[in-house]
Amino acid sequence: MTLIKTADLIESVADALQYISYYHPMDYIRALGTAYEAEANPAAKDAIAQILTNSRMCAEGHRPICQDTGIVNVFVKWGMECRLDDNSRSMQEIIDDGVRKAYLNPENRLRASILKDPAFSRQNTKDNTPCVLNVEMVPGNKVVIDVAAKGGGSENKTKFKMMNPSDSIVDWVLEMVPQMGAGWCPPGMLGIGIGGTAEKAVALAKESLMDPIDMGELKARGPQNKIEELRIELFDKVNALGIGAQGLGGLATVLDIKIHDYPCHAAGKPVAMIPNCAATRHAHFTLDGSGPAYLETPKLSDWPQVDWKPSKEAIKVDLDNLTPDVVQSWNHGDRLLLNGKMLTGRDAAHKRIKDMLAKGEALPVDFKGRVIYYVGPVDPVRDEVVGPAGPTTATRMDSFMDMMLEQGLAACVGKAERGPAATESIKTHKSAYLMAVGGAAYLVARAIKEAKVVGFEDLGMEAIYEFTVEDMPVTVAVDSEGQNVHRLAPLVWQEKIKREKLLEGA
Repeated sequence: MTLIKTADLIESVADALQYISYYHPMDYIRALGTAYEAEANPAAKDAIAQILTNSRMCAEGHRPICQDTGIVNVFVKWGMECRLDDNSRSMQEIIDDGVRKAYLNPENRLRASILKDPAFSRQNTKDNTPCVLNVEMVPGNKVVIDVAAKGGGSENKTKFKMMNPSDSIVDWVLEMVPQMGAGWCPPGMLGIGIGGTAEKAVALAKESLMDPIDMGELKARGPQNKIEELRIELFDKVNALGIGAQGLGGLATVLDIKIHDYPCHAAGKPVAMIPNCAATRHAHFTLDGSGPAYLETPKLSDWPQVDWKPSKEAIKVDLDNLTPDVVQSWNHGDRLLLNGKMLTGRDAAHKRIKDMLAKGEALPVDFKGRVIYYVGPVDPVRDEVVGPAGPTTATRMDSFMDMMLEQGLAACVGKAERGPAATESIKTHKSAYLMAVGGAAYLVARAIKEAKVVGFEDLGMEAIYEFTVEDMPVTVAVDSEGQNVHRLAPLVWQEKIKREKLLEGA
C-alpha cells in the first residue's frame, strides 16, 4: 500500500498551477513556431509573433501568459493500492487547498475569476476555488494527475449536440467553428468527445485537450484507425475555413484536433467540442509516495527565435487628443499604436453603468472622447504598474454598445469579433472597434506605464481603471464605416486556400 501525504498532494497541485501559468506546453510552442513560419497573412503572422514573444517573456519573468488565469480542471486517476494520510477531508477540499495556495502565491499572484451563487449574486470566492474535479479509481500503486487552467474566452465556445446516429460529425464541426468566432483566441486545439451521455461527451472533449500535439507526426506516418482519419480530415477542413490567428484570416486556425470516444446508447450520438486557446495551459504529474512532484523547467533555447516589434506601417495615435476625424480616418485592418490615457471596463462595470443611467445617477467618469479597454488585469507584483492585462472577449459587451457610444465614447478595445448589432452601432456613431491580441497579456502590460482605479473599486479586477499606455499595439477590427475584418478577412483567405488546393491538384 502506497501512502500519499496530503501535504505532497497540495504542494504538487499548487506547483503545477503556478508552472502552467507562465510555461506553455512545449508541444504547443513547437507547433505554433511551425505555424508562424508557414503563415502567409501578415496580420495573422504579426499576431502569432506577439503570442510567441509573450510566451517567452512569461517564461523568463514567471508571470501569467494570459490575464484570465482560468478555472482549474483536475483529473485524478487514483491507484487503488494508494491511501491518503488524511481521511478527515474530501478530495475536493484537499485539491482546493492546492488551488488556493497557487492562486494566492505572492510572487506570482493569479487572477481569481470564480464566482459562487452563479445565478444570482455572483460573488467572487477570492481564491479561484473550487476547482472542477474528476476522480477515477484505477489499478496500481500511483496517483496520476492532470491539471489545466481553462480561460473563459475558450470555455464559453463549448458546443454540444445530441446527434442522430446517422448525422455527420464533420458537417456539424464545420458548421460550429465559424459560429465560435475568434473569442477562443486561435490558433489552438479543438477537443472532441463522442459518445457516452451528454456529460460524458463533454468530459471526454475536455480531457482530450490534455493530449500532446502530434498532428505533424500523424500526417507524416498516416492514420492507423478511423479516429485518426477523422482527426486529419477535420484538421484540414477547419484550417481551410481561413479563420486564422485571432480571426484575422490565414492558414492556421487549429494546430491539432483531438478526439476521445466512449460507447453510447443506440438511439443517439452525443458529440461535444471544446477549444483550447492561445493560452493553452495543462500539466501532468505522478505521485508515488516519495514526496511532492515538481515539473521540469523547460529550456528557454527551445522557444522559436521570434521577437515581436511594432510594424513600421503602424499608425501612432494620441489618445489625449483624439478627435472624430482621426477615428474616421482609420480603415479596417490598420495597425495602430495607442499612446496616452484610456479607460477600462468589462461586464460588471457595464452592467453597473446601465443601472446608474436608468436611475439618473451620475457616472464616476466622463466617457466623452475616450477609449475603453475591455480588460480585467492580474494584480501587480514587485515593481509592476499592473499585472498581465490582455483583452477580454468584446462580444460580451455588444448589448451595451449603443449605451456607451451615446455617452460619447470614441472607440473600444477588446479581442475577437463584434456581432451585427454592435457593428451597426459602431457604424451609426462613426466610432471604431480595435482588437488587441488575446494570449499576449504580459506583452500588452509592458505598454501600460501608469494605472489607477477611477470607478467601482469594489469590483476588483472589473473596476474602471485609467491606464496610461505607450505604443500599445492594436488592429482596427471594425472601422467607422462598419467594415468588419473578422467577417471579411476569413472569406478572402478561404478563397486563397481553395485556389491553392486546386493548383496543387492540377
